[in-house]
Amino acid sequence: MANAGDSSFGCSGRVFATSEIALIREVVATCRGLSRKELANTISELVGWTRANGSLKEAECLKLLARLEAAGLLHLPAKQATRPLGSITSIPHTAAGAPGVPLSGRVETFAPVSVEPVGDCAARQQFRELVDRYHPLGYKVPFGAYIQYLVSVAQPERMVVGCLQFSSAAWRIAVRDRWIGWDDATRARHLPLLVNNSRFLLLAWVQIKNLASATLARALRRLPQDWQAHYGVTPLLVETFVDPEPYTGACYRAANWVEIGQTSGRGREDPQHRRHGARPKRVFVYQLRRDARAWLRAESGRP
Repeated sequence: MANAGDSSFGCSGRVFATSEIALIREVVATCRGLSRKELANTISELVGWTRANGSLKEAECLKLLARLEAAGLLHLPAKQATRPLGSITSIPHTAAGAPGVPLSGRVETFAPVSVEPVGDCAARQQFRELVDRYHPLGYKVPFGAYIQYLVSVAQPERMVVGCLQFSSAAWRIAVRDRWIGWDDATRARHLPLLVNNSRFLLLAWVQIKNLASATLARALRRLPQDWQAHYGVTPLLVETFVDPEPYTGACYRAANWVEIGQTSGRGREDPQHRRHGARPKRVFVYQLRRDARAWLRAESGRP
């Protein structure tokens, strides 16, 4: 939020100084022909707001611009007719995404299980359709950095049986921050080393024993290398939030995740604390290396 006198403004782990806010306001005021996306990329480049691999933080900058506008500090151009980040998007439902033949038995019968990154257009469409049709939260445009995977079994023939998505970690989760041992400054430095398992779906007609924990294990083995290749950062910790009403989190425990407490129930997009306690989620974490906590709370980045 903005401090008194608009001396600074914080968003997504970065605090923008007075001079930077003035520059952002000047760019928005003078570049009236640019779209919001073009403004976000221009401003990200000007202020050096990038990921470790050098890519611009477009999504985060769009969020910053929206908050600055809400604070009355600038006026953005009208939104174009595109899907905003985090929005519920219209996904075509096709015959290819219809329920398949029921599968049941032990995971060994269907091995090997594969977890492959979504790459081409066909895979992206399949991922979006399956998540939209069968995940209780549906499909939303992910916020920030993300990698999506399709889960397949090889027997009796190769077929897709689920989806996984990992995305940017939540900025502030009190129970997680206490478990790590973070203060605000250390969290700001090391948050890029966290990843959130924001979607996990196994199709309802797939009742394969131990498939969920086997899928998580395979995904976590390859996630550090995949995230490094995409974003230039090797994550140390993965978090996920489990709704306690319909789910127990048993598959996460079976895959050696640790439950550390509950969220406040506000969600990512509630900076004014209007939804505090609305629907708390159970928080599970998985250390991608045994000394992850020590690395994450070290001031210098090394334990």
